[in-house]
Order: sequence, then structure tokens, then C-alpha cells
Amino acid sequence: MSEKSNPCLRCGACCAAFRASFYWAEADDGGGPVPLHLTEKINDFRRCMRGTWSDTPRCVALQGEVGREVGCAIYPQRSSTCREFEAYTEACNRARGKYGLAELPVLVAVA
Repeated sequence: MSEKSNPCLRCGACCAAFRASFYWAEADDGGGPVPLHLTEKINDFRRCMRGTWSDTPRCVALQGEVGREVGCAIYPQRSSTCREFEAYTEACNRARGKYGLAELPVLVAVA
């Protein structure tokens, strides 16, 4: 998918709709790539991106305006939760709906 056709570069709704939680060792103090100062502790085993554990979540690493032009300040260092989230899914469309963005066609995997 080219950058021009990648809807994520204009969206960012997932970064401002859900809690981005992950195993604690994904933070840099556990050997992972995620900068510790951008996380908050959920419990002894889980952390989340600062700003996402809220009634109105917005990841501290999200730059730009949702639905217009966005980017991730730590894209190469993002957590597995962020790497595994996919556009063109029901979860993606739930996030987009919170911001009044049009749904994307849900892609179905062919076995």
C-alpha cells in the first residue's frame, strides 16, 4: 500500500479511541523498544501508552489531527498492540465512527 493510499496517515482514530496496553517488557526498561516515559503502569504485568487509559483516550505519541493528517512520534518503537492493529477491520471502523469518519470496507481473509 502506498503512502498516498494508506488511510492511516489521514486517520489516527485508533490512537484516540482505545487503550493501547501491552506486556510490561515491551517498554525500554524491560528490553523493549517503547520509551518508558510514554507509558503508564496498569498492573505488574501490563502497561499502556500514556493518555490511552482515559475516558477520552489519546495516545501521547499521536501527532496531528485525527481525520486530517496524523503520525506516530515513536513509530519504529511502537508496541505490539499498535503494530498488530489493522485498518479495514471492524475495530478500525469502531474507532473511525467515534470521529465521524466514513467506514472502510472490511477485508475478509480468504483461507
